[in-house]
Amino acid sequence: MIRVFRLVSIAEATSFLLLLLVAMPLKYGADAEAGVQLMGPIHGFLFVVYVAMVFLVRQALRWDIKRTVLALGAAVLPVAPFFVERHWTTPAETPASSAV
Repeated sequence: MIRVFRLVSIAEATSFLLLLLVAMPLKYGADAEAGVQLMGPIHGFLFVVYVAMVFLVRQALRWDIKRTVLALGAAVLPVAPFFVERHWTTPAETPASSAV
């Protein structure tokens, strides 16, 4: 489940960047709406999946409410899901496993 969340995080952030940096400039600069018509629904779907996945993995990753809210907020920032995927997707160590 965590691996799927990591993939969804990367896909969601990438689709957001493509929408902002490629599709939107093409729409308004070259009057070519095809990019937005393609990337908009893809990004929307990945956004919804990312939000749902946050709720599905929060317990496995031992996220408190603050980290969960921050991960949800990351969905509306273009590159923040990359940060979530890279830094917050390894389960926290339990005290027994850290006393080696």
